Amino acid sequence: MGRLTHRTKPGWTYFVTTKAAQNISVFQVKEVADIVIAKMLEYRSNYLLHDFVLMPNHLLLILTPNDSVTLEKCMQLIKGGSSHQIHKVRGSKNEIWQSGFHESRVIDLVDYKKKADYIRFNPVAANLVQRLELWPFSSASGRYECDPIPQGLKPIALTGANVGPKGPTPNPGSRSAGV
Repeated sequence: MGRLTHRTKPGWTYFVTTKAAQNISVFQVKEVADIVIAKMLEYRSNYLLHDFVLMPNHLLLILTPNDSVTLEKCMQLIKGGSSHQIHKVRGSKNEIWQSGFHESRVIDLVDYKKKADYIRFNPVAANLVQRLELWPFSSASGRYECDPIPQGLKPIALTGANVGPKGPTPNPGSRSAGV
């Protein structure tokens, strides 16, 4: 079987899942988890990082690659950079990540919120913590500053110029009328 082909395009936002090698819970070791998160934050000049959770055996994240970088390159930086640092610090050559990753495009604000909630509540659903902010390896913990929702996914807001007695009458069928 060949490698998976990723359907990607500049400017798109993605929900990404990737697993530890052999599904081993390698990220439950705090030192290892800290390295993965540090590398994810270090390479942010290549992408916007919106939400993430590092579970004991997998990583879930929402990111938007910069126009000059592919999604594949972003994941290579995160996985390769963290593997290299983990091997250096821990003195082992064990495989850290399963090859490849799975992605799905975030298509709109509703989809974004659904996927972000899935990420944030993953540790609660796995019975690792009772409240999402208690999981230390997550953007929901409040320990890490993430990037805001991508501009293209935000709802269209009415501006002051479009309202009031001199503004145009909203068309009930237009996108901005009910916002």
